[in-house]
Formats: sequence, C-alpha cells, structure tokens
Amino acid sequence: MSLRLVIVGLPSSGKTTVFNALTRAEAAVGTYTAAEDQPNLATVKVPDTRLDVLAGIFKPKKIVPADVQYVDVAGLAKGMGEKGLSGQLLGHLAQAQALVHVVRAFEDANVPHPEDTVDPLRDIETINLEFTFSDLGIIEKRLRRIKDTIAKTRGPEREANEREAAVLARLQGELEAGNPIRAVELSEDEQKILRGFGFLTGKPLLVLLNLGEDQLGAAGEALVARAQEQFGGAQIEFAALAGKIEMELAQLDPDDAAVFMDDLGITESGLDRVIAVSYKLLGLISFLTAGPDECRAWTIPAGSSAVEAAGSIHSDLARGFIRAETVAYGDLVTTGSMAEARKRGVLRSEGRTYIVKDGDVLEILFNV
Repeated sequence: MSLRLVIVGLPSSGKTTVFNALTRAEAAVGTYTAAEDQPNLATVKVPDTRLDVLAGIFKPKKIVPADVQYVDVAGLAKGMGEKGLSGQLLGHLAQAQALVHVVRAFEDANVPHPEDTVDPLRDIETINLEFTFSDLGIIEKRLRRIKDTIAKTRGPEREANEREAAVLARLQGELEAGNPIRAVELSEDEQKILRGFGFLTGKPLLVLLNLGEDQLGAAGEALVARAQEQFGGAQIEFAALAGKIEMELAQLDPDDAAVFMDDLGITESGLDRVIAVSYKLLGLISFLTAGPDECRAWTIPAGSSAVEAAGSIHSDLARGFIRAETVAYGDLVTTGSMAEARKRGVLRSEGRTYIVKDGDVLEILFNV
C-alpha cells in the first residue's frame, strides 16, 4: 500500500517549509498561494537500512523501498470549517490516510501570525474546531436529505436510510459534545455506512510542532508533552521538528548534513522521525522480499495474515497462495543466506493465517 499524508495548518505555520524538509522539494515558501485543486505533491522513499543490508547478501538488480506521498494543501484559515470547505480542498483532505497538522511554535517577527501572537495550543484547538465544524456541516446536510428520502421510501431502502440516519445522529451528538469521530467506537456495519464520507475528525492525526532553533531539546519536548496532555486521545500522535533547519538539512549532501545535525544535537532526520510516528499512528509495519532481481519493502497493516501480505504484492499471489517461506530479518542476516537459514531451522513454511511480523522476509509460493 502507498501511504498518503496530507499536510495542513494555519497560514504562516511553516507547513510548506516542513513539506520541503520531508520531501527535499523546493516549493515556494512564505508566498504559497496555490489553487486549492493544485497542492504541492511529492513522493518520498521510506528510509529502511534493512534493505541495504539485504542487498549486500543478495546483490539484487534494484532496491525498492516503500513510499509515502505528502500533499501540502493551502492554509486553513480560521472560520473555513464553519462556512464549509470547498469541494476540492475537502476532497484532498478526505482522501488522506492521515492528516499532519503543522503547528507554529517558532517566533519570527518577519513572519506575522494570523492571530498576531504565537500560541501552539490555541492553534491546535482552532484546527480541531474547523474539522469539527466541517464534519457537522456534512452530517447536517446529509440528515436533511435522508429525512426527505425516508418519507418517500419503504422496505429495505427505508431501513437502510434509517440506519444511516441513526449513526449520523449519534456522531452529530458526539461532535457537539466535543468528541472527534476517531474517538467514537463504531461497529463494522457502522464503519461501512460511514466509509464514503471521509470525515476529518475521523482521520488519524499527527500534530507536528514546528519549532525554532532555540526550542530544540528540552523546550520542544516540554511543548510536545503539554500538547499531548491537553489534546491526546485515540489515533493522535505528537512530534516536533525545526522545519526551517530540517529544510536546510534536506538540501545538503549526506556528509555535510550529518555534521550539521551533530552540531545541533539532532540525532534523527525529520523525515525518519515523521515516517516512524506515522507508521505507529496508522498501525503499519513493513515486510521484505529479497532475491537477485530486487530487494523490496512492502507496507501492510499490523496483524495482516500471510495471504493478505501476498495480496499486497499482487492479487494473483493471494488467489493462488500455497505457503509463505518466512524468516525473520535478523535471522537471515545472521545466517547469511536463505539456504543456510533453512539448514539452521530458522526459515519456516507458514500457511494462510500466519500473522506477518515487522521485518519478516517472505517468499510467496503460489499457483494460479
């Protein structure tokens, strides 16, 4: 699966700077006025040193990491959610597997904040409310239509509309009480009913605090802790980076970047950190395939079975699945080859229901 993360934030939050830092892109910063239907887009490779190690063993023709697509949409001004987000903007947000809310924490007199003062906790609350207003507007509009439809229908169609109206009314009440949809327990049937709506408060959310250089270290960690304490909940993660510094690092060659990071006490790049937190937020893992043609990482939900992992490679592999020859990454590195792993008993034959673990190296045997 390819991961799609949409970057949002208030104007002057530095979200396009963060986009450039994560993607090594050079989108215009500070004057971003792209049309809502023309966001900044970039796909980046997920850093995975395991692939490089496997390449040393298998000498493949190519290495294929997993990838993540970042989408940087126009700034969300205060009041937009209550008025109703435009169809194009709402469409970009609704298609995201998760939202990355860039929150300004840095001070810069040359970049005025739309609210005149820098207050990260206030800004988190502002965007949360905009998402809530947007979802409420969609629900209210849909409930009005369903009410008219129910009055004109009978039988199964009416029953289906009544079930939809009931779950939407429940969500309306939760939102009005200040609870995001992601925090509401929903049955499988209810999730199926809601699948096409793309509610924004139902999206997993990464709150990314955009720090100034003077906030690196303890000050930034304290701010993350405060945000976590006030806004933490189901399917929300919090992290911090210094967007401007990370953007500068992204433009350097690796050796110069390593020296710069060491001088600043930065132990992990912003891209590595954000992807790791995003995988945790979405409950994702990576399994690996390796051979003389390619070494590749595949992203799947944690808890996926071997046949589901096979299907992520190609539907034919799932349809004709026989078994998965499986070895843990660490065991393969220790033994040095699939043949030696088999000889030592650490390469196993697993069936359809085997739950794949992060770092498993799989060879799918199938017959169609």
